[in-house]
Amino acid sequence: MSTAPGHRVLGRHEFRGLRTAEHVFRLPLDHGRPGGEHLEVFAREYSSATHPPAAVERLPWLVFLQGGPGGRGNRVTGLSGWMKEAARDFRILMLDQRGTGLSAPADRVTLPARGGPAEQAAYLAHFRADSIVLDCEAIRRALGSGPWTVFGQSYGGFCTLTYLSLAPHGLRRALIAGGLAPLDAAADDVYRATYARVAERNEQYFGWYPGDRAAVTAVVEHLHGRDERLPSGERLTPERFQLVGNLLGGNTRVDMLHYLLEDAFTRGADGPRLSDAFLAQIHQLVTRAPNPLYALLHESIYAQGAATDWAAWRVLDEFPAFRPDADAPLLLGEMVMPWYFEQDPALVPLAETAEELARKGDWGPLYDPGRLALNDVPAAAAVYRDDIYVDRDLSLGTAKRVRGLEVWETADFHHDGIADDGEGIFARLLAMADGERGGPPAARLGHVGG
Repeated sequence: MSTAPGHRVLGRHEFRGLRTAEHVFRLPLDHGRPGGEHLEVFAREYSSATHPPAAVERLPWLVFLQGGPGGRGNRVTGLSGWMKEAARDFRILMLDQRGTGLSAPADRVTLPARGGPAEQAAYLAHFRADSIVLDCEAIRRALGSGPWTVFGQSYGGFCTLTYLSLAPHGLRRALIAGGLAPLDAAADDVYRATYARVAERNEQYFGWYPGDRAAVTAVVEHLHGRDERLPSGERLTPERFQLVGNLLGGNTRVDMLHYLLEDAFTRGADGPRLSDAFLAQIHQLVTRAPNPLYALLHESIYAQGAATDWAAWRVLDEFPAFRPDADAPLLLGEMVMPWYFEQDPALVPLAETAEELARKGDWGPLYDPGRLALNDVPAAAAVYRDDIYVDRDLSLGTAKRVRGLEVWETADFHHDGIADDGEGIFARLLAMADGERGGPPAARLGHVGG
């Protein structure tokens, strides 16, 4: 493969039935100022070793836009799930979206080089979906590709809608799983819907595991009175423990919550204590060290023309059952709170930057409703009826505003649907986008106790 200026290939590898190539692209920080500052964006190409090398060069590209914001591209050591299905017909490009992984990582170590909180926030304003989409377009041109297929999961679906808004000429197909963003709803509206969905999911979970209701309450009460430390040394607070509710957002992950709680307590010389095994697992679930941009930019993915001003924290007042001082507090989901930046060592140095971003009121638009209403790119989306993170009603409202978008609404999956049956979901969406009404059936998966 010859490379365009600003593009280089670091290496190629073959193992366990797949081939990989590591690409680096030099791109503008601000695509509106191509002569200004640049950064490097990393992407890994995956293809099936069943294709001869010369045949791989002729395969069309599929770009995967992962969930987040702030998550790096998946590192895989074998083709399985949706990637196994996609690799039959595509070369897969897995981006480290800017600010993540090997793409100019933005964290407590690197951001101070930008200056103070105001300068850091101004820099991070270039790390939303609009910039990610323009990165994709620059990469597509550097690779010499025609219009390509994009598969967006969760936040990647939000980015895909932005792609349809800003650069539809670059798309052959748009496939979305659990990621139809509200086009113009305020962050407050999103979090009202999210709290309501998460409350329902708490009730459902405690119906499956009645004993876990008392276990959650016992842990919260214990943390109000005892100083328990995570393996990294910081204190585990009641509100931070509630973040394990992120596990409620999936078919496969929800039962992990029960396994987590079953060995929460042990008996110490001074009475009940939380076990080391429990605390180690909690730390993996609640730390933002691997993806600080999730906390810094999460609310901004809903911001268009107005400040979010800690929307989830403000709306919490309308849902007191989630407060850590409630009689039987509920578990939280994807809500970012100001206290994140007081309690997580990976975020503490970024507290003022987070405040600057929360107060920012001049966010630009992420979607073009007029262009979406005239869309002519083949597009298909999976909407999960009980998704606690991307509200079903808001998603269906968006679907009605995107011309030609084929929608598959299902109660068989939760937000992590492609982890359950990625092959079936991807195949169905691809068939729908290609005009095969309904597509092949995906496997039906559900909770054994539901």
